[in-house]
Amino acid sequence: MSNILSSDLIDQFNKDGAVLIKGKFDRKWIETLREGISKDIENPSPRFERHTKDDDAPGYYEDFWSWDLYDEFKDFLYNSPMAQMGSELLDANQINLVMDNWFLREAGSKSGAPFHHDISYFDFDGSMCVLWLPLEPVNKEEGIAWIKGSHLWDKLFIRTRFQEGHPNDGSAGIINGKTYDITPDILQNKDDYEFLQWDLELGDCVFFDIRTMHGSLSQSIPKNDSHRYTLRMAKEGSRIEYRGDWAQAERAIFEANGYQNGDDLSGKMFPTLYQRDSL
Repeated sequence: MSNILSSDLIDQFNKDGAVLIKGKFDRKWIETLREGISKDIENPSPRFERHTKDDDAPGYYEDFWSWDLYDEFKDFLYNSPMAQMGSELLDANQINLVMDNWFLREAGSKSGAPFHHDISYFDFDGSMCVLWLPLEPVNKEEGIAWIKGSHLWDKLFIRTRFQEGHPNDGSAGIINGKTYDITPDILQNKDDYEFLQWDLELGDCVFFDIRTMHGSLSQSIPKNDSHRYTLRMAKEGSRIEYRGDWAQAERAIFEANGYQNGDDLSGKMFPTLYQRDSL
């Protein structure tokens, strides 16, 4: 099977921690994911959450680990080109699902994503990347910004909540043998960082390292509903590694499915999505 991505894109991913990839998802996949999100909203999983406190205000919603509830999500996981692209970026012989995730920000919503990196949010460790796929065209001033090179900082940060005010889920210190810091105030110190931002057309996506810091740089309020689909995937050898108490809710889910600290990311909850040809 021939490669999808150029060596230049792979080099940029490794150097910068995030890369724009143009036009790899045709309209079929965009419509498939939008249909899946619509079904999920009508009948959400127990993990569905509204991050906006005011029930009368335009909302900011998400759900995750819902890939096996709706055929649209499962179709995308197994039949779209995303897993092969993840394999090429991570130089992986095998790609396994870590977590699927979608976000809906309603028109007029003042809520947004705090700056964070995904590696600290859940009990996973290894070589992993994240697909960020908007389901509408995106102006870079209204999208996510990635901090160039932040995947190489060799730091872990306490999880920051997506709820209004973006509270931290604990204090800095040593947790389960690793040092965690409080995320720096990116918005108040923008000149200290180099940001990656892009305009995206339908079918464009961003892949980023799971350690790359990213969040909403602009305080702009969307005029239309915005749908974002994200998916975390792992190279062979990735595993479960317990982090802080903030991950207890998600930990309980995979423990109920028979997983424990140190287990490989494989099996029922973390299925194999792609295997590279041996020839």
